[in-house]
Amino acid sequence: MGIVPNPLDPARTSALVKLLEDPPADESAELVELLSHRVPPGVDESAYVKAGFLSAIAKGTATSPVVSPKHATELLGTMQGGYNIATLVDLLDVPELAETAGAGLKNTILMFDAFHDVEEKAKAGNKVAQSVMQSWADAEWFTSRPAVPEKYTATVFKVTGETNTDDLSPAPDAWSRPDIPLHGLAMLKNPREVRGGALSGSARLHAAPACTPRPPARRARRAAPPHRPPHRTAAPPAAPPAARAGLPWRARVPRA
Repeated sequence: MGIVPNPLDPARTSALVKLLEDPPADESAELVELLSHRVPPGVDESAYVKAGFLSAIAKGTATSPVVSPKHATELLGTMQGGYNIATLVDLLDVPELAETAGAGLKNTILMFDAFHDVEEKAKAGNKVAQSVMQSWADAEWFTSRPAVPEKYTATVFKVTGETNTDDLSPAPDAWSRPDIPLHGLAMLKNPREVRGGALSGSARLHAAPACTPRPPARRARRAAPPHRPPHRTAAPPAAPPAARAGLPWRARVPRA
């Protein structure tokens, strides 16, 4: 189908890090590639497993012949926030890994309360923490990215009625809503009526601009919605204690 495989789920990620402790000689490069690029970042449950394993490697409580403490710290720095933050902040006090941890933190902006932990280390004289604070102040996480193009070329087309999710990802073709690459294969597959006939697929992109625009319709007045009591939401769950403390990856992953 030409689409990438799904990211690793928590069970597969756990099996992967187990293999990385003693990898088959002919599979070590592939296993490291899977750990580096096929585990979702952030606060996904698979990221919890990955961050716990890398934290254990970086702090010396676990070992792998193919992932060194420095490499583990580099990978933690690519996880965009969440379960990797506590370990990266702790590693600012480890001389041989502080620069690597600092480089990861400079490109991480989802710090929340951990920002104050870095600030305290900077005020206490930690040179790397000071450089991280200055990098955030200079917005290097943004200015280091490729420049925004001066010009974008796009195609705009107009259809009658409305465009809904079944036009962008028809349910029979893309039943899994989170699977965006699968959606792309069926996007705008179903024909839609336009002036002069029905068009479908990419042909509509080129023909629709020639359609005569419809005159603006008068907006109907909507009745006021009935009163409803305020919706009460539950507080978000706290991050697993093992992740906050940088404990080994063998800590249980919460079930969905």
